Amino acid sequence: SILKLLVSGSGSSRTGVLIPIPQYPLYSAALAELDAVQVNYYLAEERCWALDVAELRRALAEGRRRCCPRALCIINPGNPTGQVQSRDCIEDVIKFAYEEKLFLLADEVYQDNIYAKGSSFHSFKKVLSEMGPPYSLEVELASFHSISKGFMGECGLRGGYMEVVNMDPEVKAQLSKLVSVRLCPPVPGQMVLDVVMDPPKPGEPSYERFQAEKEAVLNSLAEKARLTQEIFNQTPGIHCNPVQGAMYSFPRIDLPPGALAAAKEKNQAPDMFFCMRLLEETGICVVPGSGFGQREGTFHFRWVPTP
Repeated sequence: SILKLLVSGSGSSRTGVLIPIPQYPLYSAALAELDAVQVNYYLAEERCWALDVAELRRALAEGRRRCCPRALCIINPGNPTGQVQSRDCIEDVIKFAYEEKLFLLADEVYQDNIYAKGSSFHSFKKVLSEMGPPYSLEVELASFHSISKGFMGECGLRGGYMEVVNMDPEVKAQLSKLVSVRLCPPVPGQMVLDVVMDPPKPGEPSYERFQAEKEAVLNSLAEKARLTQEIFNQTPGIHCNPVQGAMYSFPRIDLPPGALAAAKEKNQAPDMFFCMRLLEETGICVVPGSGFGQREGTFHFRWVPTP
């Protein structure tokens, strides 16, 4: 709905949206469907998939040569990369969006899944508010959350929300129209969303059980995140950054010339070839990095350590 609101123009005036690479493929698919322009910015794998404002500036300059960039998408915690952005980084991104008049899209659906020591989740809305004027009064932001991800993982129950900040009232009225033409989520999804947004409080009958179940899931995921990094980095030819948050790791794989040649013979991307051989020989199913985007000449796969 937000993208439909933002996309307009044609040719060099067509809306461009900056998205991270690697990215969650929802974004590239939605932009293609709307005939918007995908403007890639690369996360720094050598720095635990950090977001670099200098790279944002490079991507924006490149994008302006072929479209009109109007929005910047941030996925925090990251999917598929599992990084958690620092508060300083978020402030820098907000300042960049203010300077360049970009609409911010904050995908924060894994905000409860934080594992790494020293990592904390900071919502874009909170940081924007605490930065004060002129940022808090002028930067336009839409933040997104979901019951179908995160520690709840209710993937069969679809529901979520978005919150918009600093949107012009007349534009917000058009957004309301866009949303109103859609059917509402199924009732069970709405019920779960209510519980997620208003969980049991201390003293209420279900509080202790809720906390115990939540902590059990998150502790299990944290331990598996630790094991993922440890075991992958002990495996020859696989390199894995610390999994700071979300539910994924995105290890880099070194493929020998024979594998590259075999992949080319099958007309497959090299990491797709690796993933198919892994599935056939071990029964383990992972997703090739080429599905998420990666720097040319590098190969990855996304790993999901389930609860």
